Amino acid sequence: MTSGQDDHEDGDPGLARARTSLAWSRTALSFAAVGGVVLKKDIIAGLIILTAVPVIWWLGRLPHDRPGRLKLVTATIVIIALVALAVVVTH
Repeated sequence: MTSGQDDHEDGDPGLARARTSLAWSRTALSFAAVGGVVLKKDIIAGLIILTAVPVIWWLGRLPHDRPGRLKLVTATIVIIALVALAVVVTH
């Protein structure tokens, strides 16, 4: 490795944002797949999971410099986790 060359990620910080956006999209697709599988077994639980899909996808599309973004993401994750816990406990 030559000392004069920078890593590609350091030269273009936009790649990190693109990877983060793709990760949110993969997470939303994963929720959709799990929701579809659960929907076959239990309609209510599957619908609850499927309602989280657009929310997760939307969070990934928020501008990174938006004020309060971290709080919104954290609150959404906590709400989804609590709903998942409630579904598990009640079924």
